[in-house]
Amino acid sequence: MKKKWLLGAASVMMVAGLLAGCGSDNGGNNGGNGNANGGATEGNGAQSAGGSDAGSGTGEKIKLTLWGAVPEEAGAQAVLDDWNKANPDIQVEYVRYVNDDPGNLKLDTALLTGQDADLYMNYTLNRLQKRVDAGTAVDLSGSGYDIDGQMGPDAAQWKIGGKYYGIPTKKNMGFIWLNKKMLDDAGLPVPPIDWTWSDLRDYAKKLTKDGVYGLLQHDAMFTATIDGTVAGLGLTKPDGSSNFDNDLWKQQFQILHDMMFVDKSTPEYGEQLTSKMPVDTMFLQGEAAMLSAGEFIFRNANNLKDYPHDFQIAFATIPKVTADQKDYKYAGGLGDVLSVNAKSKHQEAALKFAEWYADGGMLPMASGGRIPSSKSVDNKQAMDLMLKGVEDKYDADSMNKVVFGSFPSFQLAVPQQVLDARKEEYEKYFLNKQDLDTTLANMAKEHEELTKK
Repeated sequence: MKKKWLLGAASVMMVAGLLAGCGSDNGGNNGGNGNANGGATEGNGAQSAGGSDAGSGTGEKIKLTLWGAVPEEAGAQAVLDDWNKANPDIQVEYVRYVNDDPGNLKLDTALLTGQDADLYMNYTLNRLQKRVDAGTAVDLSGSGYDIDGQMGPDAAQWKIGGKYYGIPTKKNMGFIWLNKKMLDDAGLPVPPIDWTWSDLRDYAKKLTKDGVYGLLQHDAMFTATIDGTVAGLGLTKPDGSSNFDNDLWKQQFQILHDMMFVDKSTPEYGEQLTSKMPVDTMFLQGEAAMLSAGEFIFRNANNLKDYPHDFQIAFATIPKVTADQKDYKYAGGLGDVLSVNAKSKHQEAALKFAEWYADGGMLPMASGGRIPSSKSVDNKQAMDLMLKGVEDKYDADSMNKVVFGSFPSFQLAVPQQVLDARKEEYEKYFLNKQDLDTTLANMAKEHEELTKK
């Protein structure tokens, strides 16, 4: 599928928008894909839309709680203020959770208890799948809201068992952020669309100097290339065995390892992990020439009061592994999937809010890079909100080509247990506790075993 993001006209100059929660993930983003795997139905606990609202029609005020990873000050509270002012009979409160493992566990616990969690955001397909399996996501098939019609063909990547258990509300984007002044000083052009990890390594070496990394990566984007690679290759080989030991993964892991330990152009994995590097802040402070991240960084890049910077930002795609790599897919598509908790006592009211949010209610978050995906939203209005007062801080040409280009995207349909096992193995390699061949073999073996289970 193609993610088709509207290009701004010359008068708009540029636009941007991705991802996740705190990223990520992975993310956003991230995070952070392929077609959704099926099997989830009402039989496993998931419910159809249409639960009754306690107090509805009695004059009792309904109180809903929305869980999301966007900071309140990044537009989330403004969204709820708009809704609450216009809907005194249905008041919505916001609970922020961090889009990491502990944060998602906190949300899942709240969903299962049915207390104070009526609506919630999903930032990855595997997290949504888990919630469908747990019976905490309403099947929206009978809700009357036309997700395909409103959100376009990319929305189908979020189907589970052929059904929607949430509304994909925004355009996701993942790319390389570039300090254009540093590129110019090094005599380097903005990278072409079809560049590779070898090209990126060369750029990073030339851009690295005292106090400046050539490349930083947000956690949510760490696996963007390997995910995009296997999304194109397929999760399994023709004989049914895992594709997690493919040669392209081996090449990319080796390049990144060399960048850490040979070139010193990107932080060592252990250092970044233990120090919890604020990579977006470091990039905006001029401590890195390139940053792999999603559109969620716009909320900081546009905040010149707290993150002042005097350079223009340009953009490049997440690179392929090799120039001749076929069927490579890019981190992107649609994201911020808003679901209704099947255990909520106010499902009808929650769905009413979700539809309003998706069809324009979320616009106050555009300044932080969250561009609505609904066709009911005026894209130029969202673009203007995002770039208001910071138009000169971005390179218009690369923004239009990359941020709002048209690229094949994915949502990786892999269970969380598989991703956790994969991460455990590649961390051993990047911490120099395990060689690369063993790492790839273990990832493939665990993928096969967990899939059988």
